[in-house]
Amino acid sequence: MTKKIGNKHIAQHRGKKERAEIHKTNVAREAVKQAIARAKYRNLQKGQPNMVLAQPAA
Repeated sequence: MTKKIGNKHIAQHRGKKERAEIHKTNVAREAVKQAIARAKYRNLQKGQPNMVLAQPAA
């Protein structure tokens, strides 16, 4: 169930500054995810198997 205060959903009680701050953190978090994904596949040749980033310790 969603969190509510009275009749309103909790998000309706947030101020403009708080919403803007949450938006900025979400955008930054997504940029980090995209950078990791781009770095993962950078400089790979077509048709070659993907790199294994985490190799098991022997």
